[in-house]
Amino acid sequence: MVTLKPFSPPFAAEFGGLDLHRSISLADQERLIAAFAEYPVLVFPSQRIDDVQQIAFSERFGDLETTKPGTVGAGSKVVVLTNVGSDGDIVATNHRQTLNGRANQQWHTDSSFKKIAAKASVLSARVLPKTGGQTEFICMRTVYRELPGHLKQCIEGRVCIHDYAHGRGKIDPNFVTNEERATLPPVRQAMVLDHGIRGKSLYIGAHCVEVVDMDPAESQSLIDELTSFATQEQFIYRHHWRPHDMIMWDNRATLHRASPFSSATEKRYMVRTTIAGDAPTIANGA
Repeated sequence: MVTLKPFSPPFAAEFGGLDLHRSISLADQERLIAAFAEYPVLVFPSQRIDDVQQIAFSERFGDLETTKPGTVGAGSKVVVLTNVGSDGDIVATNHRQTLNGRANQQWHTDSSFKKIAAKASVLSARVLPKTGGQTEFICMRTVYRELPGHLKQCIEGRVCIHDYAHGRGKIDPNFVTNEERATLPPVRQAMVLDHGIRGKSLYIGAHCVEVVDMDPAESQSLIDELTSFATQEQFIYRHHWRPHDMIMWDNRATLHRASPFSSATEKRYMVRTTIAGDAPTIANGA
């Protein structure tokens, strides 16, 4: 029997009693969909799964993104987030995989740098460090609800440029290759997303470069103010990973980031599947 246990803050919950080695009943699938509509972060404990099983689960919610060039898992349906090389050893501190891990310690939402941003992500813990390496989440529907009125007025109808090179460039200006720049040019995203009866959410993150049709200095000041407000401790759910935990989150309603760990001495191996969005955040896709 499946169970649902809310955490604090109450936008995250544990969805227990599911065994992904077995088929999911229609009733449990309906309970899962209803839970995900209410809780944009769901934790599934004790899921000792492989990539094939994770892909099968994720595809219940839509088509999956193909992993972009320059990432472990490129061309497949999984993203491997790890500091472990193909030889099984920990990679150097200046290795691209290590730098990618550092970049993921910025508050972000997956694939906001794509014209059609990701709908959701599923992340499973395969190997964990002894300390650190938590993942933190923020519900951006709650953040929008709590935003001061003048900020809501300021961002309503506004568009922001998101750029993969901008986000990664904060870690290393040479991180992004020419191939990646050509594949992932800057895109426009709405700053406010409407989730119907669930309300609206603020849509920003590490890839957010500038607000369209705004003075650059004012744009940066606004992005900084919104980020500072959104990342207050009261809005954060911090997940302390247990072996074989799996988490699914709504990319259009949350921000997330990884916490640091001793990446030079401890291994962390996580596998993500990314559920593709089905529509742009701007009505005409401009």
